[in-house]
Amino acid sequence: MPLPTEQKQSVLTQYRRHDNDTGSAEIQVALLTSRIAQLTIHFKDHRKDHASRRGLLKMVGARSSLLKYLHRTDRKRYQDVIASLGLRK
Repeated sequence: MPLPTEQKQSVLTQYRRHDNDTGSAEIQVALLTSRIAQLTIHFKDHRKDHASRRGLLKMVGARSSLLKYLHRTDRKRYQDVIASLGLRK
């Protein structure tokens, strides 16, 4: 199930770098994080939904790759994203 439009728009406005930004690494990480949180709640009720669990693992891997890219290219942006999303402690 995709993210609701209102939630996606709020993520876009919060993490965009300029007015026309719709696909920067920060936005992609934030969208994946909200989708991962949504699926985590889904798995509390549906423990045996292995097909969706595979999709969740793919999303976690994609988010990890994007975070590695940010860490490698711009440490300041990386630190801002993980601090605002509360990912790494």
